[in-house]
Amino acid sequence: SSRNLIPSTSRISRNLSKDLSGRGKAIGVLTSGGDAQGMNAAVRAVVRMGIYVEAKVYFIYEGYQGMVDGGENIVEVTWESVSSILQVGGTVIGSARCKAFRTREGRLKAACNLVKCGITNLCVIGGDGSLTGANIFREEWNGLLEELARNGEIEEEAVKNYAYLNIVGMVGSIDNDFCGTDMTIGTDSALHRIIEVVDAIMTTAQSHQRTFVLEVMGRHCGYLALVSALACGADYVFIPEYPPEEGWEDHMCARLSENRARKKRLNIIIVSEGAIDSFNKPITSEQVKDLVVNRLGFDTRVTILGHVQRGGTPSAFDRILASRMGVEAVLALLEATPETPGCVVTLSGNLAVRLPLMECVQMTQDVQKAMDERRFKDAVELRGRSFTNNLNTYKLLSNKKPEDELNFTVAVLNVGAPAAGMNAAVRSAVRLGITEGHKMLAVTDGFEGFSRGQIKEIKWGDVGGWTENQTGCKSPPPLHPILLQFKFCFVFFFPFNFTQLLHCAHQAYLGLLELSTAREKYEAFCIPMVMVPATVSNNVPGSDFSIGADTALNTITDTCDRIKLSASGTKRRVFIIETMGGYCGYLANMGALAAGADAAYIFEEKFDIRELQANVEHLTEKMKTNIQRGLVLRNENSSENYTTDFIYQLYSEEGKGVFDCRKNVLGHMQQGGAPSPFDRNFGTKIAAKALLWISNQLKACYRRGKVFANTPETVCLLGMRKRNLDFQPVIMLQDETDFEHRIPKEQWWLKMRPLMKILAKYKASYDISDSGQLEHVVRPKACVA
Repeated sequence: SSRNLIPSTSRISRNLSKDLSGRGKAIGVLTSGGDAQGMNAAVRAVVRMGIYVEAKVYFIYEGYQGMVDGGENIVEVTWESVSSILQVGGTVIGSARCKAFRTREGRLKAACNLVKCGITNLCVIGGDGSLTGANIFREEWNGLLEELARNGEIEEEAVKNYAYLNIVGMVGSIDNDFCGTDMTIGTDSALHRIIEVVDAIMTTAQSHQRTFVLEVMGRHCGYLALVSALACGADYVFIPEYPPEEGWEDHMCARLSENRARKKRLNIIIVSEGAIDSFNKPITSEQVKDLVVNRLGFDTRVTILGHVQRGGTPSAFDRILASRMGVEAVLALLEATPETPGCVVTLSGNLAVRLPLMECVQMTQDVQKAMDERRFKDAVELRGRSFTNNLNTYKLLSNKKPEDELNFTVAVLNVGAPAAGMNAAVRSAVRLGITEGHKMLAVTDGFEGFSRGQIKEIKWGDVGGWTENQTGCKSPPPLHPILLQFKFCFVFFFPFNFTQLLHCAHQAYLGLLELSTAREKYEAFCIPMVMVPATVSNNVPGSDFSIGADTALNTITDTCDRIKLSASGTKRRVFIIETMGGYCGYLANMGALAAGADAAYIFEEKFDIRELQANVEHLTEKMKTNIQRGLVLRNENSSENYTTDFIYQLYSEEGKGVFDCRKNVLGHMQQGGAPSPFDRNFGTKIAAKALLWISNQLKACYRRGKVFANTPETVCLLGMRKRNLDFQPVIMLQDETDFEHRIPKEQWWLKMRPLMKILAKYKASYDISDSGQLEHVVRPKACVA
């Protein structure tokens, strides 16, 4: 995961209500193929954005079957029709396989039913088969209408009025098997289900010294198996895109035996349901179990997760992703012309991108073709950079033997408040460091522990099972007044000399700045240093995401769901909820978007009593409809005077006779709990990249028996920028930082503010300056044939 949308050639801010009006247009939305968590969030976003631009929006129940059958299967909907579906898994409008739509006769009936409702804009949420069917429908549309007119089923004038059909796709698939997008709707939620099961299994496996073989979904794509293996530290993984080499049976058994010899009490093997060997023969979970039992005699169990992975509540990431994609789909339909090819809204790093639909479908089909022809390297390339990076990280961490004895010493520190996923990062750094030939040391209690000599060597087996655990770390004492301004939490790697680095009771970002400055006085600081951002607040300059923020966001979203559910069966009620984050409103804003809140108060966007009053009046009007519950989030430091108590009392007083109020301060529960799959995976990958950077810097800076590094480029923050992990000198980030409030001066997620307001029925002006023109896929050279 965890887990934003759309590069553009157009940089003109436009008000949708004026320039992209949907007045006179009708949009149909359907879900097709297998269900996926988050589909309802996409449906909700399409409906509400469509109504916002004054278009008519129709549900098409039961997918293409409902389109063919018509009648009550195609129904105009209102704003309230999609209330309370954001947190529901599956799809409330149904999905069904439809053989009739594969025939021209079936598509003729579907076209007739759409024309009767005036629908010429279609939003399809499904897999590559569903989207391919939509594109065929679009290409045949004019011919279908002419045939209907000749048969007397529609008027001749209708052929002119509804001359072309616009389609936009969103990919809903838990397998993440669609090329052109980093993540599909439902994948992150499926990973949540898998990791929940793995964590539960680990406790019983440790009790009995068992080996567990887990089979996860992924008939044609190994993404779920690969990422869950990374997230839980699995001992072995089988995926279709990267089959094991010949003799894998011996290699796997040797690894399991080595684990048992090191007194490891459990082994986890993850098998994708579509796993194959290098000769394209299936590898099944039962086959793997029998191999372990017969060769090693280990107590082994098989768990097939099956449709559990499709069920449950969608994660925060899937809700936000689907909401953004749904809004973007409506924009794409409004901007479409008869010459515009069918497009699909995809995710590229931190951007949403519109790509030509059939190019992506062709690439997806090419992956299967490459696997059938045993061109597995090409298959991995076609899956995209995200898949490749995950695979490369897994291969790095699965190799225990040092490639080269460098004999450097590298220390790992956690500084500041805990953030879920820090242990996964430490595990990744330690194991990769050992693989690189370093001596790895762990420093407990951050810089304070360092100054007290709380340092010990940490071995490969010491970090086993750390991916699912929370981390504890102690903040340093206030030894330097300026350090009180900043409290970023991070994982910090550097080689050091025991006798010379004891005066650095510095913390996080400013700590690195001062260490860099201190190089002029102390040669001991002339060493490579890198900071990895880890904080629930997601307020580190130079990175769009921080380890721990996704887990905190999911905690907020789950809690909001439970709070809203607690009001079921009661009279109308509004909940005021305070989130953490310091002066950074990320958790409040994105939590509001994921939970379907009516308002979110944050420090970055100033508000006054007039806005508070307008929000109360807005909620009052909504409560007069069928909507029973309201949700308002407030960032803890959003305002010195408009406190949570003040807002609660204001809403309570002004809402008398219409609704009552309750308040909740979520507090430190946002820092607790098991790390989300995104945080485990992100921590694992970013720490591995940081450690490799340290190794390269050590080699480059090693001269005459010692390491000497004194350039700004050797003190870096490794952060995620859009879709790239970039090393940025900390000195260069000073201009981007608001030191007083400990936040970046510019934050990408603030662009989501209008989206949250629109979906809450406010008349906000949505800036579409970042909305994307259609982009074409650049395909790997090896596969262009």
